[in-house]
This record gives sequence, C-alpha cells and structure tokens, in this order.
Amino acid sequence: MSLRAVVRGTGHYLPDRIVTNAEFEATLDTNDEWIRSRSGIERRHFVAEGETTSAMATAAARAALEDAGLDVADVDAIVLATSTADLTFPSAATMVQAELGMTKGFAFDVQAVCAGFIYALSNANAMILSGQAQRVLVIGSESFSRIMDWTDRSTCVLFGDGAGALVLEAQNGTGSPEDRGILATDLNSDGRHKDLLYVDGGVSTGTTGYLRMQGNQVFRHAVEKLAATANTAMARAGVSPGDVDWIVPHQANIRIIQGTAKKLGLPMEKVVVTVQDHGNTSAASIPLALSVGQARGQIKPGDLIVTEAIGGGLAWGAVVLRW
Repeated sequence: MSLRAVVRGTGHYLPDRIVTNAEFEATLDTNDEWIRSRSGIERRHFVAEGETTSAMATAAARAALEDAGLDVADVDAIVLATSTADLTFPSAATMVQAELGMTKGFAFDVQAVCAGFIYALSNANAMILSGQAQRVLVIGSESFSRIMDWTDRSTCVLFGDGAGALVLEAQNGTGSPEDRGILATDLNSDGRHKDLLYVDGGVSTGTTGYLRMQGNQVFRHAVEKLAATANTAMARAGVSPGDVDWIVPHQANIRIIQGTAKKLGLPMEKVVVTVQDHGNTSAASIPLALSVGQARGQIKPGDLIVTEAIGGGLAWGAVVLRW
C-alpha cells in the first residue's frame, strides 16, 4: 500500500470581460498580428472593478468541489497560489476559507509567481502523504491586470486574470507508476535571476508597482529549465516521455510551449493549449488549463500528465500525475 494525492475534482473561473488584441491598438503601437505571432495570445479576461483575486479563487473552488461531489466540510486545508492577493495580509486563502464557510482546518498562500501552482501542488501532496490532511483544495488565482504598465507593449498584452482549482484527496495506491494521483514533483529556484522578471513595488517602496520583464532572457531560460524539470520529475515517477498522454504547461507563450514539447520529444497534439484564450494568468494558468482540458474531453481518468511552469524568482518546477 502506498498513499497518493489523487485529483478528485477540478473547476475554474474567468471574469466576464474579454479583451481582444485589437483593443490595444488604440493606445499602443501594436496589432493583433504582432501579438499573436510572438505569443499565440488572441484574447484574455480582465477582472471588473471591485472583483478580487480571492473572489475568483472562491468561485473556482466551488466549481471544483461540485465536480468532486464534495462539500466544504470535507476539506481539511486550502493552499492558494497567487502573487496578486487582495491585501498584503491576511492571506487570500483565509478569505476563501471564510467565503466558503469553512470553519476548521487551515489555509495559506504560496507565492512563486507563475510557478506558484506547481509549488502549491507539491506542498499539498506533502501534507497528504504526511497525514496532515486528507483533502486539500489547491487553487491558483491572479489579477495581473492590476499590476500592468499600460504603456509597456512588451508586457501588458501578455497577461490575463482568472482562477483554477483542484481537490486533492488521499487514496491508497500500489506504489507503482500506474497509480492515480501525484507520482512525483520537482521544485527549483535561482534568486540570482531576480531582475529578469519582477514587480517594482511592495512594502519597501510604498507602492503596488508594475510588472517588469526581460522577455528574451526569460525565454532563453524557460525552454531549457522546463524540459529539465519535466525530465527530472518523470525519472522520479518511473515514467518516460513515451508514456505521457498530456503535457499541461504553464500558458505563457506558445513559442515556449512548442520549444519545451520539442525538447521533450513530444508532439503538440499531446499538449493542452489555452494561451490563445486566457493569455498568461500566472499561477492560475495550469489549474485553468487542467479544468478546461477536462471540460473539453481531452483529459480523461487514467491519463498520465506532466505539468511544468517557470516564473519570477526565477522559480520553476514540474509535477507528474495520473488523472
């Protein structure tokens, strides 16, 4: 017998407002073709005035609980990955806990920017394997439209808002790669690369600040590091690229997604792609893609999935799981 953290349900939420590439043409020296050719992005969702990261996370959590056939009383913990929490503190996760009416257990945020959901999944998996929790809501939620410099065409056209969630549940497996659930994780960071992707605000400046990125440098690191972490996680899980049914990558840029798939020797037919509809939703992008992939009928029970992400820090990692 071997304990596994198994995905019991999934759900997502997207704000009502859809922003097409054409909307940027009035204020920036850019156009649909330029944005699409460089990023693969066609549209993205932006939060409404007064709509918060925690509110989106709560909606995604409710959808995941419904998909799992569970009530909030069945949940022991909430782990919320975000870089755009409503307030400096308390955590957005405790706000979700209150909104859901969850009065037991514990909730906390994880901050690893675009790699946040991988870090959150790894933490939730460890808590389940250690016996600290039986069921964990793992959420990614972001309001990146609130930290955009609308005069910087190299960044503001790339990001969007949204939330995705999974319910992880402790289940017994055999200890083999055929088990359902999380089979292996791999986490990495290198703080020497801080200046490649950061927000120039915080308590030290007394401002919220704006996202700043050296896109070419991030791209250079991304493909190599994403392929390496995916291969490390697969080796730990005892599986090979040929066993993989789906790669569900962080949805940042179609060229990074294509480059990583090529380096792993896998065709794009095995990649769940949502970047064209959502843009880069940071920590929300992987749970969003998992939920949409399941809703589309792509991801099915028993499928072997590799999911990987890289973000500011730099922080990167991968999770191998069987759906």
